[in-house]
Amino acid sequence: MSRAFIFPGQGSQAVGMGSALAQDHAAARAVFAEVDEALGQNLSRLMFEGPAEELTLTANAQPALMAASIAVLRVLEAERGLDLARDVAYVAGHSLGEYSALAAAGSLSLADAARLLRLRGEAMQRAVPVGSGAMAALLGLDVEAAAEVAAEARDGEVCDVANDNGAGQVVVSGHRAAIERAVALAQGRGAKRAVMLNVSAPFHCGLMAPAAEAMREALARVDLRPARVPVMANVLAAPIGEPAAIRSALVEQVTGTVRWRECVAAMAAAGVDAFYEIGTGKVLSGLVKRIAVGTSATPVGTSAEVAAFTL
Repeated sequence: MSRAFIFPGQGSQAVGMGSALAQDHAAARAVFAEVDEALGQNLSRLMFEGPAEELTLTANAQPALMAASIAVLRVLEAERGLDLARDVAYVAGHSLGEYSALAAAGSLSLADAARLLRLRGEAMQRAVPVGSGAMAALLGLDVEAAAEVAAEARDGEVCDVANDNGAGQVVVSGHRAAIERAVALAQGRGAKRAVMLNVSAPFHCGLMAPAAEAMREALARVDLRPARVPVMANVLAAPIGEPAAIRSALVEQVTGTVRWRECVAAMAAAGVDAFYEIGTGKVLSGLVKRIAVGTSATPVGTSAEVAAFTL
């Protein structure tokens, strides 16, 4: 068996995330305490108790999801005999999940990952005035067709492919008027559905350039180490592991397309036949099953799922 650990992105957060794991496992409690200290905030209480509207804020959701993922990983290491470098062929994460993957692989410290994600969330929110940007899911179109729709919808504004999630799910991002044009065009191009998304900013498009610059400056000050496990980079759909390549990919990721379909396909082509979604939710597991038919995809986030994990 060849395994890949994959780490969820924004949208998978939920009040209560990590709470039972923290009650049951000292290794998880240690992760949450370290993240709280790094941020100077009781983020774990927000994760465990809410309110949901505060947890959903980008600057909270991003470090919270990372913390939940690394808590699961540390419990697997402490109690289930996991040695990531020995037992896992690749790690990968969806958008912010790439920071979780890098923390898992030892390239980023847990504290640095938390602080970078807090900064990333704040910078993304500041990059575009509230209400002027938007994102939409084009369902039933492949990425080539969606890119054509985006190009036609631009009309001098930004309209980029933000996520190629696979299974006919492509997300576009940019100026609100351009995204609304893309939704109308997609419906006439064979899309099963085209829907505006309830998001706080237009992620992964050219409008995020100020946030990309903020991350470039922040990453230049952070100690990055070579990854212990190859990291399948969102914007490259190829494995990286050296600090210079990691810095470059993380900066490019802010404005670039999350090529999730290609990332999963590349790992499967390299022999991965078992994917494990480490952290909160099951979104990526569902996508993997449709992208890499014949592979398994297993969520590992609850105490019961951790107990069921076997090498």
